[in-house]
Amino acid sequence: MSLRPSPVDHAFRTEWTSLVATLVRETGSLELAEDSVSEAFAEASVRWRTDGAPRRPGAWLLTTARRKAIDRIRRDQRFTDRIPLLAEQIERNADQPEEQLGDDQLALIAGCAHPALNTEAQVALTLRYVCGLTTEQIARSFLVPTETMKKRLTRAKTKISSAGVPFVVPEQSRLDDRVEAICAVIYAVFNEGYASTAGADLVRGSLCDEAIWLSELLCGLVPGDAEVHGLSGLILLTDARRWTRTDADGLPILLEDQDRSKWDQRKISLGLAALHRSAQLPGVGPYRLMGSIAGLHARSRSIDTTPWVEIAEVYGALIALNDTPVLRLNQAVARSWSEGPEVGLELIESLEDELSEYPYFFSARAALLNKCGRSTEAADSYRQAIALCHNDAEVRWMHKQLANLE
Repeated sequence: MSLRPSPVDHAFRTEWTSLVATLVRETGSLELAEDSVSEAFAEASVRWRTDGAPRRPGAWLLTTARRKAIDRIRRDQRFTDRIPLLAEQIERNADQPEEQLGDDQLALIAGCAHPALNTEAQVALTLRYVCGLTTEQIARSFLVPTETMKKRLTRAKTKISSAGVPFVVPEQSRLDDRVEAICAVIYAVFNEGYASTAGADLVRGSLCDEAIWLSELLCGLVPGDAEVHGLSGLILLTDARRWTRTDADGLPILLEDQDRSKWDQRKISLGLAALHRSAQLPGVGPYRLMGSIAGLHARSRSIDTTPWVEIAEVYGALIALNDTPVLRLNQAVARSWSEGPEVGLELIESLEDELSEYPYFFSARAALLNKCGRSTEAADSYRQAIALCHNDAEVRWMHKQLANLE
């Protein structure tokens, strides 16, 4: 049986973003653009089955989506002034310049990541309109009922409309700040997939795949930004370990216990190439630095040959950019590998007040306490981590560690 995707599925993956972006620019309505493109794909799923896929699927879908948009606009007299423009574009049926397509896509992503929206709304809108995920799929990603997510998306679209959020490429003076926000949204999508904060599974690969695709798309749209390439490298190098992070029961496998021969070498090569491209561009930011740490892990054959001193130094550079207790926790863990668990434990203990609600503080402390032979205290720390953790797989894993200690 062939695993090749159908022409409609392939077109959806490759054309969705550009189609929605173009319709948003032409109609000025995110909702109208989404509905028109969705209807075009629905028609394609019927027509292409009998007539065969057209020679230029993207052009066929764009023409059809424009016609769907005109049909809807005709039913709403408020938008009659836009009919002539859309009709003229359909009649010409001319290819758009590649630069315009790129601008449309960047404008769509920038609009979804507008600072007027909160992070959750930014991520949800990006998954819906840039990635083309259904409301049901996004709801599963956020572990909420479909109706709840539908209301959240509606509220976000209402806010976009009432606040007059423009779907245009920001002026150069504002583009840097907006790219930073876009990168943060993509990284949030990836983190939720790679280490789910709640639910039954530790890893949700579909979200990881969407984040990889988004980062690659952004690299093409903003090729001169070092952090964009750094983000792409970070995501690829981290995701290369995906298939070794859980066992047959879905329980986490620690970095030191992973089978490195099963790390995805293709993703590692692509990730290192992205980091190399980032290093050729001006500016050093957090994504390039975090990517460098992921690269040091990817190049290491074992936990013992990992350059922990260098990793701790890179964490120091990250802390200099943006000092957070979580970064200091990660640096302390790195130093525990190079300087001994006692040193790491002393550094970690100083963070308890700041990380009293962070489950990974307690699980990291439990592991170091156990290495120091303080098993009773380690068990107590695991209990505190369990009480704070909302991911079922991690809770089961910590219960297993607790049982071994007891």
